[in-house]
Amino acid sequence: MNNTYSAFDIIGPAMIGPSSSHTAGAVRLGLLARGICGGGTAFYPNILIELHGSFAATGEGHATDRGLVAGLLGLPPDDDRLKDSLKLAQANGINIEFRKVDLGVNAHPNTARITYLFPDGERLSVTGASIGGGSVVVREIDGFETELNGELDTVVFWHMDRPGFLARVTGLLACIEVNIAAIQTTRRMRNSEALTIIKIDAPLPPDCMSVLRKIPFVRRLLAVPKLP
Repeated sequence: MNNTYSAFDIIGPAMIGPSSSHTAGAVRLGLLARGICGGGTAFYPNILIELHGSFAATGEGHATDRGLVAGLLGLPPDDDRLKDSLKLAQANGINIEFRKVDLGVNAHPNTARITYLFPDGERLSVTGASIGGGSVVVREIDGFETELNGELDTVVFWHMDRPGFLARVTGLLACIEVNIAAIQTTRRMRNSEALTIIKIDAPLPPDCMSVLRKIPFVRRLLAVPKLP
């Protein structure tokens, strides 16, 4: 992992306070979860937000709860509406429940697990942490280990682990001259469910997404824009 920080990482982003880690970081984590879960694209589900460590202990005073919800609504960290995000969510028909949990000693103190509960019974979960100066990292998606920080546009595939799957995907991206920065695949076991994250240098056009969805064994596909 790159541990080199710039002055902007230390000072933090333009934001509504009081804390770059607990507030701005929470917003950016919510924005990532929104992209990964496809929030706001079709309908609003019920959302469970579980807070761990200092997020749970001091999050309310630092507006962590409002920051996370602001991000889920698509608001940037410097949006004045952050302080009213809980009311905005309710006005838009989004039901949000907060819980305090212990995710274990290996979890970063500023960790949240966000779970979308869809009307058809399907669940999608994202676990991530605010690691300082407004920077965030998603460590887990639906139980799959990840390393996603929102610095690049990203395509996330839920798929079956089958020979030739990545070759099909990368071949298509090569045809449209998309530059791949990194690929990460995690699977539960051989020939079972898998999650692939592909970080790219520019957003994919909608027609390319349509073609990628037709690749065999793709169960779900989402484009996650880089964070502001």
